[in-house]
Amino acid sequence: MTRPIARRRLLSLALAAALAAPVQAQEFEPFTVSDIRVEGLQRISTGTVFTYLPVERGDLLDRTRSSEAIRALFRTGFFDDVRLERQGDILVVVVEERPAINRITLVGNKDVKTEDLTKGLANIGLAEGETYDPMALDRVTQELLRQYNNRGKYGVTIRPTVTELDRNRVDITITIAEGKASKIRDINIVGNDLFTETQLRRGWESNTSNWLSWYRRDDQYSREKLSGDLEKLTNYYLDRGYVDFNIESTQVAISPDRRDIFVTANVVEGEVYTVSDVRISGDTVLPQEDVEKLLMIAEGDTFSRARVEFTTDAITATLGNIGYAFAQVTPVPTLDRDNRTVALNFYVEPGPRVQVRRIVFKGNTSTADEVLRREMRQFEGAWYSQAAIDRSKVRLQRLGFFEEVDIQTPEVAGQPDQVDVVVNVKERNSGQFTFGLGYQETYGLITSIQLVQNNFLGTGNRFSLEVQNNSYSRQFGFSYTDPYFTDDGISLGYNLSYRDLQYASRDSNLARYDNTVASADVQVGIPLTETDTVQFALGIDRNEITTSDGSTPPPLIEYLVATLGDRAYFPCFDVDDDDDETTPPENDDDDPGTPDQQACGNLRQWNVNAWRLQAGWLRDSRNDYLMPTRGSYHRIGGEVVLPGSDLEYYRINYSYEKYLPLASWLVLKIGADVGFGDSYGDTAKSNCPTFDNEGDVITDTAKCGLPFFRNYYVGGPGSIRGFETNTVGPTYSFSGSGFPQPLGGSLKTLGNLEFIFPTAFETRAARLSAFVDVGNVYLGYDDWEAKTLRISTGISLTWQSPMGPIAISYAIPLQYERSDRIERVQFTFGGTF
Repeated sequence: MTRPIARRRLLSLALAAALAAPVQAQEFEPFTVSDIRVEGLQRISTGTVFTYLPVERGDLLDRTRSSEAIRALFRTGFFDDVRLERQGDILVVVVEERPAINRITLVGNKDVKTEDLTKGLANIGLAEGETYDPMALDRVTQELLRQYNNRGKYGVTIRPTVTELDRNRVDITITIAEGKASKIRDINIVGNDLFTETQLRRGWESNTSNWLSWYRRDDQYSREKLSGDLEKLTNYYLDRGYVDFNIESTQVAISPDRRDIFVTANVVEGEVYTVSDVRISGDTVLPQEDVEKLLMIAEGDTFSRARVEFTTDAITATLGNIGYAFAQVTPVPTLDRDNRTVALNFYVEPGPRVQVRRIVFKGNTSTADEVLRREMRQFEGAWYSQAAIDRSKVRLQRLGFFEEVDIQTPEVAGQPDQVDVVVNVKERNSGQFTFGLGYQETYGLITSIQLVQNNFLGTGNRFSLEVQNNSYSRQFGFSYTDPYFTDDGISLGYNLSYRDLQYASRDSNLARYDNTVASADVQVGIPLTETDTVQFALGIDRNEITTSDGSTPPPLIEYLVATLGDRAYFPCFDVDDDDDETTPPENDDDDPGTPDQQACGNLRQWNVNAWRLQAGWLRDSRNDYLMPTRGSYHRIGGEVVLPGSDLEYYRINYSYEKYLPLASWLVLKIGADVGFGDSYGDTAKSNCPTFDNEGDVITDTAKCGLPFFRNYYVGGPGSIRGFETNTVGPTYSFSGSGFPQPLGGSLKTLGNLEFIFPTAFETRAARLSAFVDVGNVYLGYDDWEAKTLRISTGISLTWQSPMGPIAISYAIPLQYERSDRIERVQFTFGGTF
C-alpha cells in the first residue's frame, strides 16, 4: 500500500470515529442549555466557535442536536477533536485545535516556479498562517502529481514531511524529485489513406525528437498539447471537406521505465462534401447584399470549416464595429449524406445596439487621465466599436508608460444596451536618473549621466538631459517634446546638443580630423492617420573642423580648401628668440646674431555654419516599440542645408522593417536602410581633386559632392556585424597614416534578414536571433556593384536590461575582401552612438 493511500484510509477511519464517538458518548438526559462554555482554545476565538455552533442558550439539547453540533464544528477544519460535556445545565464544548502552519518549504522544483506552486497551494487551503489540514496536504500531493504528469514528467516523486513545533505549530516541507521528462518516441496515425503523416502533423506542437527539440521542447509529452494537436488534425480534414472525419480512438502508451511515450491515433477519413446552398437569415441589420459580401464560402465550393468560421467572425466583427457588441452568428449546416452535400444557413442575432456609457481608467497613479483618454479611439456616448477598442489598447501600449494594458467592457446593470469601458493599466517607471558605465569595443569606456522622464509630471511629455564621455569624445544633449501640443495630436519638440569628437587622437575607425558641433532645432510632427505621420524640423549647426597635415587624408583637406578656401596653419611660435623663455629649446640655436623667425604647426581649422531643414514621412504599425513581433516600419526622410549656408548639400534616407510571425516561437524580420547625399548650388560648382590610395591625384576637376563629415559609415553592431565598426567601404592610406583610414561614402545600402526567437527566454526583454547582414557604402552611386557588397551571418542576443541595452553577436563574414578588418565577436553595453 502506498503512503498516500494509507494516509487517506487512516484519516477516513479517524474522521468516522470522531463523528461516531459523540453519539455513543451522550448518555445524559436531554436538557435545556442555560449557558455555553468553550475549553481548549489557543488561537481561535470563542466567537468563531459560537458562529459555527448550531446550539444557543435556551435550546433543548438531545442526542440528535449534540451529533449535529459536533459535525458542524468538525466541518470547519479547525479541530482535531471535539467533545460535548454537561456540568449541570451548562454545555461545555471541549476542543483540540489543529496546529497552525508555520512555514511551507518547497525543495527540488525546477520545472515549475516556487511562486506558482505557492499560489496553487494557497488555493487548495495550504498556506503559511492557516490551519493545517492533513486532507489538504494530500490534495496538494495529487495536484502536483497531475501538474508534472501534464508536463510529461511521469517519474516525479513528491514527499511531504510535517515537523511538529512548539505552541501547536508545524513546518511543512514538500520535497520534489522531478526526474526527466518522458520523450515522445513515436507518433502513429492509423487509417490515413488520403494524406501523408507529414502533411497531417504539420504545425503540431507534439513531435518526436529532432534537432530543434532542445529549444522547442516539442518531444516532451503533454496531455494538453496532444489534445490541441488532435483538434488540428480534425480541422485539417474538415477544412478540406471531410465532414464525416472522426478520431475513433487515441492510445498513449508509456514504457516501463517511464522515459518513452508512444502515441497512436486511429482515424476514419470519410468522403468529401460540397456546399449545395448558402443563405443568411435572421436580423442582419445591414442590407442583405452588404452582409453577403462578407461570405467566404459559396455554392459549389468544397466544404471548409475554416471558411465557415472566417465568415462567422467577419459578420460578427462588422456588426460589433457599429454598436452590436453582443451579436451572434450561428452557422446551421444541413447534411445530405446520400449526395455528399452541405447546405449552410448563417443565422444572425444582432442583439441590442450598445452605447458606451463611461470610460474609466484604473491603475494610473502617476499618469493623468487626459494622457490615456487622448489615446482612446472609443468615445463615451458613442456606439460600441470593437475595432476602436482594440486600436485604443495598441495606442496605450505604444506609449511605453505601462507594463500591462487590459480593457474590459462590463454591462451596465439594468441597461442591456449600455456598457462601460474599464481600462486597467499597470504603470512602469517612466523616469530614469542614470549614472553609469558602459563599454563598446570601438569607443572604449563610456561614462554617462542621463536624466530622462518620458512621462514628465504625468503629462505624457518627454524631457531628457544627457552627458556622455568616452576616450575621445564628449557629448551633451537636451530635449523636450510635447506629443500633444495641440488637441489634434500635433507634436512640438526642442533639441540642443554639443559634440566634441577628437578623431585624430586615436584609432577610432574614422578619418583623422577633429570635429566640434553645436546644434539646435525645433521639430514638428503632424499625424495623418493612426499609423502615418509627417515630420518637419528647422535647425542651425556650427561645425568646427580641425585637420592635420600628414595625418588627415589629403582628399578631406582638399575638399575644404576647394569649397571654403584655405586657412592659415597653427599653432605658431617664435624660433631662435633667445630672449623669450617660451621658445622651445630645440628651436633656439643660442646665437644672438641669428634673426628671429616665426614657425607654425600643421593644423588648420574651418568653421561651417548651416541652416538645416528636415522633412520626413513615417508609417509605423509595429505592435511594440522595443521588441516588436508583427507590423512594419517605413521612414522616408530628407535633409537640406539651405542656400546661404557655408556649404550647400542634401541627404535622403529610407528605412524599412517588416516583422512576420511564422510561428508562436519564430518571427521573421526583413530590414533595409538606404541613404544618398550630394551637394548643390555653389558647393557643387567647386572642383575637388580625387586621389588614389597611393596619394596620387587622379583628376583635379571632379565635382565636390557631399561633405565628408556628413558621409555614411557601415560596419559593426547596428549595420554589418562581423566587421569592425565603420571600416566597411572606401578607405585611404598614405605614408605616416599608420593604417587605412575609413572615409565613408555618399551612398549607403544595407539589408538585413533575421529570424527572431521571442520566446527563447521567459522575459520579453531578451531575445535570441539568427541573422544575415549585407551592405556597403560607396563614394557615389556610379561606384555601386553587387559583387562589392559585404555579407555576414551569425547569431545575436539582445537584452533590454535595467542598466541599458546589451547586445552580443557572433558573426562569420561570407563575402569580404582580404583587406577588411574582421571582428567576429562584438558587443555593446549601455548607449550606442
